[in-house]
This record gives sequence, structure tokens and C-alpha cells, in this order.
Amino acid sequence: MITINLITKINASKQIVFDASRNIDIHQQSASPTNEKAIAGVTSGLINLNETVTWRGKHFGFYLTHKSRITAMNFYDYFVDEMEQGKFKSFKHEHFFEEENGITIMKDKLQYETPFCFFGKLFDVLFLKKHLINFLLERNKVLKQVSEKQN
Repeated sequence: MITINLITKINASKQIVFDASRNIDIHQQSASPTNEKAIAGVTSGLINLNETVTWRGKHFGFYLTHKSRITAMNFYDYFVDEMEQGKFKSFKHEHFFEEENGITIMKDKLQYETPFCFFGKLFDVLFLKKHLINFLLERNKVLKQVSEKQN
């Protein structure tokens, strides 16, 4: 299993950042380079516990779909989205939020497994992990911009 950990500091309350992080419209804005769109489940606004969203986006030249469910949520502190259907063997994204002196520290912990044994691991080393890190960094950049404007 591969783990990606990122930390983003945002000059906004954790309530604002938490809600921005689960906002489907903001995610679509941040995922515009891959033309990612919500096509089923919650397709706009805020996603909540036990709700699903199915994304369709162009990654590595192919249109792929990925269905996630919010499997845990502790308001303003933590939530988890986990893949139900998609190309990964497993995919779990944990979102943590802490506030210190008006600054929100947002932590992403993404754990995933690739299918196809050796070939999946090779693809991950060569392309996938970097792609996912850049995807999250772009998402977090947009979350920071949007949240700091609302603050």
C-alpha cells in the first residue's frame, strides 16, 4: 500500500476549510485540468456521511470513472472518502483539520493500492504517485484560495 501525506496551511477557520473540502463544485474547479466532473450521486454542493459521488475525468489520456463514499465524518475535524468502484485495488483518502491561532492546518492522508501486481507497481513508481501528488496539490491550492476569500 502506498501512502501520500500532505500538509496545507490555510488562513481561514477550519469550518470554512472543512466545508470547502467536501464541496463538489470546488473539487470540480480544482480538477479542471483533467476535466473531472461529478456524474452520479452528489453532483453539486456539500457531500455528507454515507453519500456517494461518481467522478469521470481524463487521466493518462483515458476517461476513467471513480465512485467514492464518505465513510466517516466528525464535523470540522475529519472525514474519509473511500473508493467503491474504480481502477484502484483500494483507495482511501483521510482529511484532517486542526486550527491554531486562526490558521487551519489541513492534512491529507491518501492510501491506495494498484492492481496488476508488478505492472501496477511499476506504473505507480513511474507515473501514478507523482500524478496523484500533483492532483492533490492543485486541489489544495484551490481550497486555500477559495477558503481565504471567504474568511
